[in-house]
Amino acid sequence: MTFPKNSIRILFLIIWVLFFGALLKRDYFIKSIDIREEQIIKRGREESFAGIYFQSERIGFVKNRLTASGAGEYTLYQDAFLYLNILNESHPVDMRVKATLSRDMLLKDFTFHFTSPFYKMEANGKVEGQEVHFSLKTGKETISDIIRLQNPPYLSTNNRYYLLEQGLQPGDKFKVPYFDPVSLSGRDTVMEYRGRKKVLVRNRVFTLHHFVETFSGVRINSWLDDGGKVIKEESPAGFVFISEPEFKATDIKVKGKEILSSVSIPISGGSLDLAGRNWIRYRLTLPPDTDFDLDKDRQTLDDGVLTVNLETLPDSSVASCTGFTEELASTPYIQTKNKSITDLAQEVAGNAVADLERVRILAAWVFNNLEKRPVLGIPDALTTLNTRIGDCNEHAALFAALARNTGIPTRVVAGVTFFEGAFYYHAWNEVCLDDSWYSVDTTKNQFPADLSHIKFVEGETVEQVRIAALLGKLQIEIVDEKRN
Repeated sequence: MTFPKNSIRILFLIIWVLFFGALLKRDYFIKSIDIREEQIIKRGREESFAGIYFQSERIGFVKNRLTASGAGEYTLYQDAFLYLNILNESHPVDMRVKATLSRDMLLKDFTFHFTSPFYKMEANGKVEGQEVHFSLKTGKETISDIIRLQNPPYLSTNNRYYLLEQGLQPGDKFKVPYFDPVSLSGRDTVMEYRGRKKVLVRNRVFTLHHFVETFSGVRINSWLDDGGKVIKEESPAGFVFISEPEFKATDIKVKGKEILSSVSIPISGGSLDLAGRNWIRYRLTLPPDTDFDLDKDRQTLDDGVLTVNLETLPDSSVASCTGFTEELASTPYIQTKNKSITDLAQEVAGNAVADLERVRILAAWVFNNLEKRPVLGIPDALTTLNTRIGDCNEHAALFAALARNTGIPTRVVAGVTFFEGAFYYHAWNEVCLDDSWYSVDTTKNQFPADLSHIKFVEGETVEQVRIAALLGKLQIEIVDEKRN
């Protein structure tokens, strides 16, 4: 059995997109603090630019602009463009946000556009109290839903002078409610003021105000000058925003450094031979302050050593589990109840007499009918069904929708898997049969998935972003001898 390497390690690109979206939305959604209207307009009406860097190469830029639009409202524009070198092919990515703000900078409505090769997403929404009512279009279908937040989302310009006017002291922390138009989700982040620090930016030393934002277990660092302008911002996903004049920020490389090769995880302790094995042990070295539930299902963790057990599939007559509402649910990106999904599930697996057989049939169909190519975007089942193109993320989303449609509780999970000498970030599925969860990898056509699959998170892309905390810091060592 063979499979394209790009479909195995492409999960990192989705993490990259989510982190990029996280930086994009941070310039909008802030806590309710003292913001003077006249200063907002004075500081925000001019266009500002930031270069986007990956491994010291400028690969994109962001442009911000805020204007008064009458009746005490403002219009905020943010455009971002970049080129990503994926397996030595240049992939242009274009993100555009337009939002209407009230006089006190509360979000009133927004439109969001995202385009890349093989992917296009359009979303628009309106805030009603603490709810965001939105419509999402990623292909032929339009989906409408409601996101409920704990607080109304605030927006601001990319100049964060208001933070410096609050009398913050080093160590002070505060929560920031936001709505993310990329993942269409809302949650609080925690921001901490670290005080003034000397920072090297483009070969110059600046004394800047250091802020650290924590969300989903990972950190974004930003440095502001005394006027509140963001001079530099960086994340664990490997890219950096630097404030620059337009002529510099827009001078970008069409084909910079290849991204995926930079995030592989070398293995130590010997070669990895999985033939004939039913369990294996790895010693994991994780970054400090991370919180992953590794001790569950087929994995057990003891003093930093993770044992992964190969599941033995149950009898063919076994029934699917009951009581898993979330794992059967339809979501904006896993459209379980859509007619196209229902029709396909019935056509492909409608004659199956048992749930185990149904899993096998659906998994084989997804493996055999998707062209395995990298897709830079937020994976969803309907778009994947229409295009028949995707990497591990699209495979996992489509299989989840089909399996859930037939009554089989199904998760999307993410972690790492081994391929050609190293571990790469990857997504796959788990199904619940006879009160146990079994791994299914429709990209590799494995049921159960082999012992090189190490699960770190469960959930869709908004949860998978947590893996970014591992980038460049995770170490994996084989610690046992081959044993049957």
